[in-house]
Amino acid sequence: MFHVYILQSEKDDGLYIGYTTNIKKRLKEHTEGSVISTKARRPLALIFLESYINKGDAVRREKYLKTTVGRKMLKVMLRETLHEKSAYGAM
Repeated sequence: MFHVYILQSEKDDGLYIGYTTNIKKRLKEHTEGSVISTKARRPLALIFLESYINKGDAVRREKYLKTTVGRKMLKVMLRETLHEKSAYGAM
């Protein structure tokens, strides 16, 4: 399986959008600070996850979510989650 995921930073409420084939391992790397792009933004909460059977579909979705239109769509779709502080610590 191929996974597209979104993490939210407790420090700045910023979002990190990523793609992986091993979600448990990748979340552990983020939590431990092994990922340079999120190390300074910890703690992080997993707020969104989609799984695909085709790599191309997952990569295309990740790229879309990183666009301006994709981020706007996420803010509408995850409106309540993005304003909930209880999401932190979910990782």
